[in-house]
Amino acid sequence: MAASRFSDLPRFPDGLELAEALTAAARRLHDTSSPESTLDTAVRLAVDLVPGADHVGISVIERNNGRRTLAWTDEVVRAAEDGAPASEHRPYWHRLWTAPVAAVEDSEGDEGEDTLADLGLRSVLSLRLRADRRRLTVLTAYARKPRAFDETALRIGRLFTAHVGIALDSATVREQLTEAMRTRDLIGQATGILMERLDIDAAGAFDSLVRASQRENVKLRDLARRVVDAHTNP
Repeated sequence: MAASRFSDLPRFPDGLELAEALTAAARRLHDTSSPESTLDTAVRLAVDLVPGADHVGISVIERNNGRRTLAWTDEVVRAAEDGAPASEHRPYWHRLWTAPVAAVEDSEGDEGEDTLADLGLRSVLSLRLRADRRRLTVLTAYARKPRAFDETALRIGRLFTAHVGIALDSATVREQLTEAMRTRDLIGQATGILMERLDIDAAGAFDSLVRASQRENVKLRDLARRVVDAHTNP
């Protein structure tokens, strides 16, 4: 995915302009339709908003040092994150477990960051979006120049990631509610089919579905889909 610009957002804003840019960014984030599109929008916005950023990625870091990239502006981001072996020593990854921010000022002089230097990525600014005991979700900005991220970049980055976190939570809740409604409708269809097929009432049909789900160790939603599909395509 190539980095794309949001022409109505000032690049590297400050002061009142920053407040307006963050408000516009927040609207764009909340207009997204799914967690995936929220992440995709976030990385593209971050390139414009965070001073010094040339490339941005959002990834999940596991306790075993594995890393999976969820959204990226350029393929070099995936090469920097997913391309590194899980066993490779990456100091700035580990710092994120105990601090909300981790940075690399110059990968050519920072021990353990040769992979970044080989890709032409000299500076890194990583900010936590989510954290629990097993995994972190982080937004990472990369720059081709050394020492590209100053205190202003850190301040704007932290403000922006706060907006991303809120938008991501909202998108996740919306997706869960949508899936719950679809599941309810699917189970309702399956219940109606069983009522007709077995000549039983709604409560009996639902109990039959639940018992079959437990007996076959299949999720109720998946079993309901099988019943509906079998009825639709006998």
